[in-house]
Amino acid sequence: MSLSRLAKLSGLLLVTASLGACGMADRLANVGQAPNLSPIEDPTATKGYKPVQMPMPAMEHASYAPNSLWRTGSRAFFKDQRARLVGDLVTVKVKITDRAQLNNSTKRSRKNGEDFGAENTFGMENKLDNFLPNGAKASSLLKLDSEGSSEGTGTISRAEQLTTNVAAVVTQTLPNGNLVIEGKQEIRVNFEVRELIVAGVIRPEDIESDNTIDSTKIAQARIAYGGRGQITDVQQPRYGQQVMDILLPF
Repeated sequence: MSLSRLAKLSGLLLVTASLGACGMADRLANVGQAPNLSPIEDPTATKGYKPVQMPMPAMEHASYAPNSLWRTGSRAFFKDQRARLVGDLVTVKVKITDRAQLNNSTKRSRKNGEDFGAENTFGMENKLDNFLPNGAKASSLLKLDSEGSSEGTGTISRAEQLTTNVAAVVTQTLPNGNLVIEGKQEIRVNFEVRELIVAGVIRPEDIESDNTIDSTKIAQARIAYGGRGQITDVQQPRYGQQVMDILLPF
């Protein structure tokens, strides 16, 4: 290994070790204690937050009907209690039931054979044998055989199910009236914290009368469900093993 590659590898190991040390220090400080919950924060103020930009239709001028009891843009005669403004809450009914089963089988076989000889050569086949090496005959000058076969099978079986509810906050209203929502839920049971994150774009028309919306009606949906704590630490490989799995080519 050259010196330059060795220096790069050493630098990478040092950076990884420093990052692991920071996380390790936090974890060591909480030994014997339950993991802390994240503070309640504004989703738009978190690091890395970016407003959603999507294709919008052409703006339409609002039409007003004089002496009408209906308010422009209203979806009900009385005040609509469903989420429609930034800061409003909407309950997302998360229901994910995915099942996939794929079976693939491929089998291919091929066999080739080529024979070349001169049993009759205008009566000269006996004399032709005199010019051939010992043991060779004109009737079997060349014989080629080839045979190949391949077989492959693959099976994928997956079953995932997640059913829960989470309240999300409207963080942005798009020009066409669609709403950008984001919600986060943390539940601590003993020494394990379960996290649920939901984000995406919804239509106000899809919000039910009880101010709930099904997760299947969220566009650009981002749903994450995981956890952190002692059980998660045991299930994850150590930092050194993760680094070696990335660096080792074998």
